[in-house]
Amino acid sequence: MAVDSLGRPIRDLRISVTDRCNFRCTYCMPKEVFGRDFAFLDRAELLTFEEIARLSRLFVYEGVEKIRLTGGEPLLRRDLERLVAMLARIRGVQDIALTTNGSLLTRDKAFALHDAGLNRITVSLDSLDDAVFRRMNDVDFPVARVLEAIDAAAEAGLTPVKIDVVVKRGQNDDSIVAMARRFRGTGHILRFIEYMDVGNTNGWRMEDVVSAREIAERIGAEWPIEPLRPNYFGEVAERWKYVDGAGEIGIVSSVTQPFCGSCTRARLSADGELYLCLFAGTGHDLRGLLRGGADDETIASAIRSFWRKRDDRYSEIRAEATPGTKVEMSHIGG
Repeated sequence: MAVDSLGRPIRDLRISVTDRCNFRCTYCMPKEVFGRDFAFLDRAELLTFEEIARLSRLFVYEGVEKIRLTGGEPLLRRDLERLVAMLARIRGVQDIALTTNGSLLTRDKAFALHDAGLNRITVSLDSLDDAVFRRMNDVDFPVARVLEAIDAAAEAGLTPVKIDVVVKRGQNDDSIVAMARRFRGTGHILRFIEYMDVGNTNGWRMEDVVSAREIAERIGAEWPIEPLRPNYFGEVAERWKYVDGAGEIGIVSSVTQPFCGSCTRARLSADGELYLCLFAGTGHDLRGLLRGGADDETIASAIRSFWRKRDDRYSEIRAEATPGTKVEMSHIGG
């Protein structure tokens, strides 16, 4: 198993299958930047499913156990279930998950993904207030359609469904308790995510961050909660359970309580760049090796070398870090 310079193993691979999205969430792909004239990747620049599967197999050889498909919006990539089936055949893969905004997750698609070998799904939903949600996704998409997608995922057996909420002060922080109330007792796992300074275009300010502690206190004031131990080394969400047995929630505290010390994630962009941190400025070209005719051992050796030199811990040194260009969240899937 490849281990980086800070002793962190490589366990998780997040694969962006497209840099395109049909939402324009203000904290990720603001319309002012990602507008009609924005130059997205050409089709020829995207890794093919066969290339993704080959790289995934080599990452698994280096220690990866869990794969998550992301975007942009991954369901914009046609026939994604075919890729899922290819990944499910890789020996050593223990878990395949997908993060989606839910807009294209029909009942038929959910069942097709499950039948292909998808284990779990995460759906992004930042508010139950329809006006707030439409304003945040900035394409006037309704809450009701996302709730239907969550139901479809559950019916297909992609459980427990996780629901991700990016919390931004003054925009949707008054939705925290309402979200908790809606999903308590459903078997779904609600996860609140501190608003992060990913990329360079979302206008991040520290004063817009609602801390993990404040989120826990707001929910705890309504229903007593207590902490749970992590399920595994490198789990990013701090787990809490309702004392009355109504399930659990998670809180991702990348800003106020960094977890760099246990980060086991590698990120593969849709055009084949390996990023070693969510806040990285540059990646390492794996597509060039693939299309240049490199054999498996050469590519595996490159992956191993990149990971072993990894010393990224941006969230821990955020206050001291020199401002610079960071890869956009939409390019590597968060």
